[in-house]
Amino acid sequence: MNIGIIGCGYVGCAIAKYWQQKMTYVVTATTTTPERVSSLENLAQKVLVVKGNDIEGLKSFVKNQDVILLTIASGRGGNYKETYLDTANTLAELLQENSSVKQLIYTSTCSIYGDQKGALVDEDVNVLPNANGEFIRKTEEVLLSLTSSTLKVCILRLGGIYGPSRELLKIYSRAGGTIRPGDGGEPINWIHLDDIVAGIEFARSQHLQGIYNLVDDTELKNRELIDKVCKVHNLNPVTWDSNQPSSRQYNARLSNQKIKAAGYKFIYPYIGY
Repeated sequence: MNIGIIGCGYVGCAIAKYWQQKMTYVVTATTTTPERVSSLENLAQKVLVVKGNDIEGLKSFVKNQDVILLTIASGRGGNYKETYLDTANTLAELLQENSSVKQLIYTSTCSIYGDQKGALVDEDVNVLPNANGEFIRKTEEVLLSLTSSTLKVCILRLGGIYGPSRELLKIYSRAGGTIRPGDGGEPINWIHLDDIVAGIEFARSQHLQGIYNLVDDTELKNRELIDKVCKVHNLNPVTWDSNQPSSRQYNARLSNQKIKAAGYKFIYPYIGY
């Protein structure tokens, strides 16, 4: 089987490594950074330097692929339209002309839900993204529109990502002793890197179609999680200032029942501190 990965950051590298070690797949990876080619050659049989709006470059990438995984990130201060929507539009144009690709998996983000007033929501709720999130919403729409009798499209909306080199202590190491805006009452939605890798492989093997939330079972408020991390690791406690608006991009607790009903079993059902 030929699998192409567009975007080999934290998630892309992890799934490439998994597919190389566990499966007999031919993996092609892309990067926008020429300096990363040598390191990615340890994870994929072929590495291409190409941007998402480069139609000729992606045409070479798409050729003869059976499965494509789109796992891209804009980075801090990045151009969301160029990173997400332009890539989706370019890919859509190519896939409409390509008959070999049978499955497309896209790792989206839970922040797309926006402010749901802390409610428990599933994949059918109307999303309320911010300005940047609107580009992600449109990206999802473009990709889902490619669904056909010969092409399955699966979107995995990921929670906050933690795992090796992204432990919660590292994420919140500078939080101790600070004053944070809001009351920290927003529900958390997290997912371990191992469950992202396993979830992607599950989506591939089960030919999932449609949108699935990929978040664990932890039911804590943001304040409760940060307080626990600070306590476990002997950090000074955080002070919350409810007179300031929260800086969180979204406020919702996401249901993971859809992917569990499909048969997925979490490796890390509850977050570790």
